Amino acid sequence: MDLFDNLKERDFPLAWRLKPSDLSDMIGQDHILSKGRALRSIIENDRIISVIFYGPPGTGKTALAHIIAKKTKAEFIEINAVTSGVKEIREAVKKARSVKTLVFIDEIHRFNKVQQDALLPHIERGEITLVGATTENPFFALIPALSSRTLIFKFTPLTNENVRSILSKALSDKRALGEKGIILEDDAADYIINKADGDARKALNILELAYLSSGKETSPVIDIEHLKKIVHDKTIYYDVNEHYDIISAFIKSMRGSDPDATAYWLAKMLEAGEDPLFIGRRIVICASEDVGNADPAALGLAVSALLSVERIGMPEGRIPLSQAAIYIASAPKSNACYMALESATEAVRKEPARPVPDHLKGSGYAGALRLGVQGYKYPHDYNGHYVEQDYMTNKKIFYEPSEEGFEFEIKKRLATRRQRENG
Repeated sequence: MDLFDNLKERDFPLAWRLKPSDLSDMIGQDHILSKGRALRSIIENDRIISVIFYGPPGTGKTALAHIIAKKTKAEFIEINAVTSGVKEIREAVKKARSVKTLVFIDEIHRFNKVQQDALLPHIERGEITLVGATTENPFFALIPALSSRTLIFKFTPLTNENVRSILSKALSDKRALGEKGIILEDDAADYIINKADGDARKALNILELAYLSSGKETSPVIDIEHLKKIVHDKTIYYDVNEHYDIISAFIKSMRGSDPDATAYWLAKMLEAGEDPLFIGRRIVICASEDVGNADPAALGLAVSALLSVERIGMPEGRIPLSQAAIYIASAPKSNACYMALESATEAVRKEPARPVPDHLKGSGYAGALRLGVQGYKYPHDYNGHYVEQDYMTNKKIFYEPSEEGFEFEIKKRLATRRQRENG
């Protein structure tokens, strides 16, 4: 007997009791479920094909799968990837030989490569229709062959208004708390919405906990002070996909000269437990790639921040990380050094090799003069520590300094020298 067979509906968690039973009950995800959208049409017409629902927790992926189960005339089999494997897939395929079968796999990213491979031929032949749900980017979490055989629909975090609507529904719906006469004060609702961070399940769990801990069976007043006593600091949602997205936002904010956004993304990574050394290495790269010689001090500060984290650890290490990141975000920008290397690399790979001029070759061995290794002019013996001589056969300009920060001085200096070289 299933563990939950003897439970009554009212004994299930609030989020379960309030799950939508039809597309009209769904709140949020209008970009894929509003009238006229392809996904809504194929669900309403029972023409569902193999799909992957991808997005953060509590945004309606599993709820939509259960709506599909009610709509479809096909046999509906639900599998949880945490507790199931190839055996369950084979059983589903066996059933599919006699009846049209739709297989819902929750947390499909937890299937390993062998388990995902086992699905492929049956999806390919149309023996089963797959509906998968995952919180992780399917292009990272699923094998390419599986992601290419499914349509991927991205679920986004619910808006504040979406969550507010769900809370209101929970307070009025008889399946939920509609008969309890709960009064949820406005600032308390705002507090729950902030803590939920776009996750409907989390918002409903907080509301239910607030009711159960109120000490009143009916007509309790839930205020913000009560919520602060029972709700801990909000958990930061940060999966594999978030790791890539947040670090990308962090780097682009530094490159884009926005110190405020830089501080926010840095704080989110640190709060979520991101490796501070990883963050420090990205700051060093940005200092060189995106600031470069426009402010040569940026690289030194970034390296110092990375070393500081290594030496003093956390939580104090977050301070030099912030100093370096904000300095880089506020610094003048130039990618001229990076582009010079890219351009020179392309020349090395695609153009005929340039020989080293004889006067630049190593001469610290017997017989160098006999091989013509002579004529090098030592720059420090000349005025201004500079002397004209060829340093590359078939000279080509790779470094084009910008006019930002200190690099403007470099630009003027090089312009004078290049003019002299060109006569």
